[in-house]
Amino acid sequence: MRTIDFATLSLQDALDLAILIEEEAQERYEEFAENLALHHTPDAARFFVTMAGNEAKHGADLLERRQALFGTAPAHVTRDLLWDVEAPGYDQPRMFMTARQAMEVALESEVKAHSFFAAALQFVKDHEVRILFEELRDEETEHQQLVKAVMAKLPDDPPAEAAFDADEPVGQ
Repeated sequence: MRTIDFATLSLQDALDLAILIEEEAQERYEEFAENLALHHTPDAARFFVTMAGNEAKHGADLLERRQALFGTAPAHVTRDLLWDVEAPGYDQPRMFMTARQAMEVALESEVKAHSFFAAALQFVKDHEVRILFEELRDEETEHQQLVKAVMAKLPDDPPAEAAFDADEPVGQ
């Protein structure tokens, strides 16, 4: 995987990168939802469908912004520049996963995305890219708060039975 040179990133490249991050997360949540639905874990699957929709909406907003500024100019960044920036790790879904556990996975991903943008800011030189990355970092904080608010409304998970403690990740 190539690395991102944040010091030379243009606003167009930064928007393209942000769109790719949202697309990767959306696809991962869709995969999780599909697999968990197959494994009869509907509450977690529904939550991942919701998260996929959120990522799709955010990606569409970024794409609209990118097209308004740069039209159909070709992208210079590709998916090989990123891996799991916001997307949850493939080892996260579990058989018998609860909605609360799914939300914990999403919360961890929002924290991870916040950390990515916060860390990148120390290298960004372009003023417009800095503003965009600050906005994206702050949106990740808002997303964390939204997930926490939904989690607060859920009852606690029942204690896990010993037979399920060693639950393996759901295959992709």
